[in-house]
Amino acid sequence: MTSQIQAALVDDEENSLEALSILLQRYCPDVTITGTAQTVQAAVTLIDQLQPELVFLDIALPDGLGFEVLDQVTHTGFEVIFTTAYDQYALKAFEFSALDYLLKPIDAQKLRDSVEKYRKSNHSTTLPERVSVLRENLTDKTEHIILTSMDGFEVHKISDIIRCEANGSYTVFYLNNGRKVITSKTLNNFEKLLSDLCFVRVHSKHLINLEFVKKYISGRGGYIVFEDGTQVDVSERKKKEFIRRMKEHARST
Repeated sequence: MTSQIQAALVDDEENSLEALSILLQRYCPDVTITGTAQTVQAAVTLIDQLQPELVFLDIALPDGLGFEVLDQVTHTGFEVIFTTAYDQYALKAFEFSALDYLLKPIDAQKLRDSVEKYRKSNHSTTLPERVSVLRENLTDKTEHIILTSMDGFEVHKISDIIRCEANGSYTVFYLNNGRKVITSKTLNNFEKLLSDLCFVRVHSKHLINLEFVKKYISGRGGYIVFEDGTQVDVSERKKKEFIRRMKEHARST
C-alpha cells in the first residue's frame, strides 16, 4: 500500500487553493492536505506546526515572496513544488536549480507527474542551495547550475563546465577540476538551458563551453582541442554554427 504524503498548500488566492485542493483529491489520492496558508507569516506558522513532507508554494504572496517562507521556517524536512504564473523565459531559472514547478493554471497530468517525481526522489537535504540558485537565476545572474547526480544534487559554477557529452539518456559533465558528473537528463535539455551562454552544440554528442577551447583543427567537420588536451569532433552539419559562435565569442572577450 502506498504511504500518504502529508502536504501543505500556500497561495494568496482562495480560488487557486481550492482548485489545487480539488485536483489533488481527484488525481493524487496519495496526498493528504494537512493545511493551507495565504501569507508568508501564516505559512511559516503552518509549516512549523504541522511539519509537512511536501509544500506547494506560490512565489508571490501579499506580504512577501515564497522564498521568505523557506528562510524563516524552523522545520526544514520537506520538499517544495513551486506554483507560479511566471512566463516561459523565467521558467528557465527553475530548470537551472533542479526545482520542480507547476505553471498556473495547473494541469492535472503535470500535477500527477510532479507528485510522482517527489515520491521517487531521494529527498535530498540541498533545498536551500537549490533555492539560492533559483533566486540567483530569477535576477538574471546565471552563475550556477544544480546537477542531479546518482547521489542527489550538486551545485556547480557554470564557468567550471568544460563540456557536456551525451551518453544515451544521460549527460556527462566534464569540469575543470578533472571531475565528471553524470546526470539523468538528456543533452538536449542542457543545450536549451546553456546555449544562451558560452555553450554551443558541435556534435550530436557534444555541447562545449567556448571559454575552454584552445584551438580548432579544420577538416570535413574538424575537431576541437581543449585547454586540458582533450579533443571532441565537430560534425559537418554543426561546423558553420560553431565557427560563427567562436568568432562572436572572440570579439566579445
